[in-house]
Amino acid sequence: MRILVLGAGGTGGYFGGRLAQAGADVTFLVRPARAALLAERGLRIRSPLGDADLDVATVTAQDLPALAAARPFDLVLLACKAYDLDSAIESVAPAVGANTAVLPILNGLLHYDALDARFGRERVPGGLCFIGATLGADGEVLHLGRPASITFGLREGNADGGVLARLAAAYAQAGVDHLYAPDIAAAQWIKYSFLAALAAGTCLMRASVGAIVAAEGGEAFMAALHAECLAVAAAEGHPVPEDEARTARSGLTRSGSPVTASMLRDLQAGLRVEALQIVGDMVHRAHRAGLQVPRLEAAWVHLQAYESARTSD
Repeated sequence: MRILVLGAGGTGGYFGGRLAQAGADVTFLVRPARAALLAERGLRIRSPLGDADLDVATVTAQDLPALAAARPFDLVLLACKAYDLDSAIESVAPAVGANTAVLPILNGLLHYDALDARFGRERVPGGLCFIGATLGADGEVLHLGRPASITFGLREGNADGGVLARLAAAYAQAGVDHLYAPDIAAAQWIKYSFLAALAAGTCLMRASVGAIVAAEGGEAFMAALHAECLAVAAAEGHPVPEDEARTARSGLTRSGSPVTASMLRDLQAGLRVEALQIVGDMVHRAHRAGLQVPRLEAAWVHLQAYESARTSD
């Protein structure tokens, strides 16, 4: 199975790199400068789950059409920021043939409409991942903490060409925590409802979970914020099972927890954030369902104001 990974940043570099480490046929679509760095130093992964220094295949956008024509790809793995989706679609389009699956592991759910419209729903399965990863000063992939898992599965309307079964086998060979989910929509809403609450709460308060719940009313605020997200999931036809909801709520209200959303870290660094794709989309889904979500709405206004101030500076 031939796999094209968009980018070799924290997330794509890790999940693509582990496949390459196990001998899978992986090519990274990268910009020329990144291609030169990878040719010089290799793809370096630094992780509590094991370091790796890998010689990897790369291709630039200019050379991708010829490479894909000569040796078609079975799978394209999208691991970009959700706000970069439009440019990502244009970048990988030359690699998407009649039998190519496009697997996104982006945050949120908003990206599926655009991917389905461009490539056809039949070839866009569902995916998600849990990892904290970034690039270090020397271009190395830094895996922060121990969790690193990827989940994927067939969405309604997908054609099952067997590529996800082969991907599961490849990740098993690589020793990566993975799940070929029989109900990917359920898995997506479990993550999305948790992530939206975490991002909304920690960005609105500019604080960690522990700092929020230490404040008077903080624990109740985070629990209510999560309840708003759970209500949206239920309205969308994917209610989160009580045991999963309880686990997520525990993480969102844990005393002393240093956890923050990656969105807050980007916000504090003055970077662009996935506000629309995570919090904004959840608010919009709530409004379409006639739900009252005042805490999510406050976070959404806050994030829009941040983006406005950031772009006007």
